[in-house]
Amino acid sequence: MTDRPLLTIDAIGRKCPIPIIMLAERIREVPVGRVVAVTADDPAAKTDIPAWCRMKLQEFVREVPLPRGSAFHIRRTY
Repeated sequence: MTDRPLLTIDAIGRKCPIPIIMLAERIREVPVGRVVAVTADDPAAKTDIPAWCRMKLQEFVREVPLPRGSAFHIRRTY
């Protein structure tokens, strides 16, 4: 399994809960086992995205700091 994102969702400049809504709408675009990245600069994303992963039984892989915000990597589990 590769940890390189197959899809990147750009949520820079979007406030909570928009990054989560964008992730929820698009995670099914990647096959099970593959990674989606959400780029976000809303400070709430640091807690909201991992919490969403726990609630939805998706795997939070890591947070990668970017010049503006972070990329949050999520592996689709089902």
